Amino acid sequence: MTSPLLVKANPEGREIVTVTPERAGWRHVGFQALRLAPGEAESLATGARELCLVVLSGQVDVQVIEPPAQAGEAAGHRSHEFRALGTRADVFEPVSPAAVYVPPNCQVVVRASTAAEVALCSAPGDAQPRQVRLIDPAGMRRSTRGQGSNTRYVCDILPHDDPTAAHLLVVEVITPPGHSSSYPPHKHDAEQPPLETQLEETYYHRLNPPQGFAFQRVYTDDRSLDEACAVEDHDVVMVPRGYHPVVAPHGYELYYLNVMAGPQRLWVFRNDPVHEWMLKG
Repeated sequence: MTSPLLVKANPEGREIVTVTPERAGWRHVGFQALRLAPGEAESLATGARELCLVVLSGQVDVQVIEPPAQAGEAAGHRSHEFRALGTRADVFEPVSPAAVYVPPNCQVVVRASTAAEVALCSAPGDAQPRQVRLIDPAGMRRSTRGQGSNTRYVCDILPHDDPTAAHLLVVEVITPPGHSSSYPPHKHDAEQPPLETQLEETYYHRLNPPQGFAFQRVYTDDRSLDEACAVEDHDVVMVPRGYHPVVAPHGYELYYLNVMAGPQRLWVFRNDPVHEWMLKG
C-alpha cells in the first residue's frame, strides 16, 4: 500500500508530478515538475503566490510580465526576457541550476529550446513589493555537508538568508550511493524561534541510474505519523511534519530538490535527540 505522503510520478507526458496545498493538506508549499519538448511552452499566472522556476535540465527561455507599477496606469506592463537558461544535461552534473524568482500577480511563459525539465516551486506571497530576479548560478552557495557515509553535496538556490522571497526556500542535494541524507533525522514543524521554525517541505527525487530507488521515512516523536516511502525516479515525498531522513542504496546516486515554506522564512531545525549522539563523536 502506497504511503499517503508519496506522490508517484507520471512515467510519460508533460506533467511529471504535481503537489498543491490542497492535495497536501497544508497551507504553503506548491510544487510541479514538467517535461518540455523542444519548442514546447508552458504559460502560467502566479496569482497570489510567489514562484521560483528552476531549470533542472536542458535549456529554456523565460518571459515574465509584471502588472503596471501603479494602479490605474493605462499601459506599462513590464516584461522581462531571460534567454538560454540552463547549462546542464541532467541534475547529477556538478553544476548549479538556472533559476528565476517571480513575485505574485505576474504572467510567466517558459519555452524550451531543447528537451528540458523544469520545476515550479511556489508559496504564498506577501504585501511587500518584490522584484523579478534571475538567480545567477555562479552566486549559489555550494557546500559539502556531513562526513563519511553521511556526506552529501548541497546547492542553495533560494536560501533563507536571501531576502528575495516572502516565504519560499529552495535547495538541491546530491547524496552519493550508500549514503544517508537529511541525517541525523531532523524536523522543523514547531513555530518556536529561535529553537525551531515551522516549514512544510517537499522532496522531489531523482535517481542515477534512473531504474534505482531510495528510502525516506517521515515520523514524529509520538509516532502518530510514521511512514516509510520507497521512492523511485521523479517521485515526490510530502513532509507536513516530523523527522524525514533519506537513504540511497549502494549503486544509486540520489538527487532531491527541496521546497520549503511556512509562517516565516526562517529554517531552524531540531535533530531527533535519540540520534544526535553521532554528531558529538
